[in-house]
Amino acid sequence: MSDTPSDGSAGDCTEHRTAVTEADAEALVRGICFKTGPPRTVGVEVEWLVHELREPRLPVTPERLRAAYAALRTVPLRSALTVEPGGQLELSSPPAPSLMDCVRTVSADLDAVRAVLRRDGLTLVGLGADPWHPPRRFLREPRYDAMEAALDRTGPAGRAMMCTSASVQVCLDAGHENPGPLGVGRRWWLAHTLGAVLVAAFANSPLLGHEPTGWLSTRQLLWTEIGAGRAGAPDVDAEPRGAWARHVLDAPVMCIRRDGTPWDVPDKLTFREWTRSGAPTREDLDYHITTLFPPIRPRGHLELRMIDAQPGDDGWIVPLAVTTALFDDQEAAETAYRAVKPLAERAMALPAPHNPLWIDAARHGLADPELHDIAVTCFTTALEALPRLGATPEVMDVVTAYLDRYVRPGRCPADDLLEQLRDGDGRAHGKDIHP
Repeated sequence: MSDTPSDGSAGDCTEHRTAVTEADAEALVRGICFKTGPPRTVGVEVEWLVHELREPRLPVTPERLRAAYAALRTVPLRSALTVEPGGQLELSSPPAPSLMDCVRTVSADLDAVRAVLRRDGLTLVGLGADPWHPPRRFLREPRYDAMEAALDRTGPAGRAMMCTSASVQVCLDAGHENPGPLGVGRRWWLAHTLGAVLVAAFANSPLLGHEPTGWLSTRQLLWTEIGAGRAGAPDVDAEPRGAWARHVLDAPVMCIRRDGTPWDVPDKLTFREWTRSGAPTREDLDYHITTLFPPIRPRGHLELRMIDAQPGDDGWIVPLAVTTALFDDQEAAETAYRAVKPLAERAMALPAPHNPLWIDAARHGLADPELHDIAVTCFTTALEALPRLGATPEVMDVVTAYLDRYVRPGRCPADDLLEQLRDGDGRAHGKDIHP
């Protein structure tokens, strides 16, 4: 699922046009958003900025983007190809029975996509936020018009998120119903605590408008500025189903869809209030869930959304492999849980990403001593677990290289970008930055 709502439904929701009551809505959210069972499948959603191959500082015209996407839609892919409001490209893998099945599928699809774009003089760029180009809408549709209007109420961060950000989103099964390292309660808590370590380790968006923002993950800064009601997590210490259901019902409604007319953008209307004063349908509830952007979104499975897009053709494999190992290998999951448990105090019982832990991770990355030490433990643990998940030597090699280049020295890809900026005599020119 992308960072922006689509016409589709959330999770396994089906479309129903009958009105739902407050109790109906809560029961539906509880039932559809956490599908429990043994962790068996994995998926990934990789978002990319699309830039000019020879001169990334030049904006790609809408006409060139439309032609490129028309050509891509003729290419047979196993992953779903979608376009974000600013023209970013996203590939969403089908649920895969193993890590390596997921890697092979998406790698093959990316090879095909890159070949088509290269013929048109375009390329995919892995950055969490575009360092050169201001937000510019590529898609003009009622839902994005309404989304823009709603997000504008909290400032410019919403437009930047819609049009200039990109991520690697790892999708994992919710877990067993029973307690333990692979239980849904433990995995839910781990995602919200380990998530800060993933933010720090994979931070790759230190620039906006050619200038450093002071944050290594500016993408996380944007989410924070959008506000807790839209982009925050529920109470992670509460029972997951109940906490998420309350969060969904108490979140503001972004828009009310209309056929043939502009969509309504209500002000400060929660879905709970809508059930009491109007007649929202099951379809409206499904859509409402897609307009919420917490760092971990339950959609039957768990969608981990906090990782910046990564540099290089295969950079996305590292967060996919590391995260899958730390969640789906029982021994690694237990080690990761013990390693990150002390971080809970720094969160001060505040939801992510609007708490001190996540803010420090996004601002400082692995320069934070505690996050650095825990990241080394988690990456080392993941490397030990990957052979048990069937990882190939090639995948082991890219994870090892990332550990040695970034994690052990306390760095992240954002540090490379800032160094290149400094080497360019303080000028954030595209030719000085090589994502």
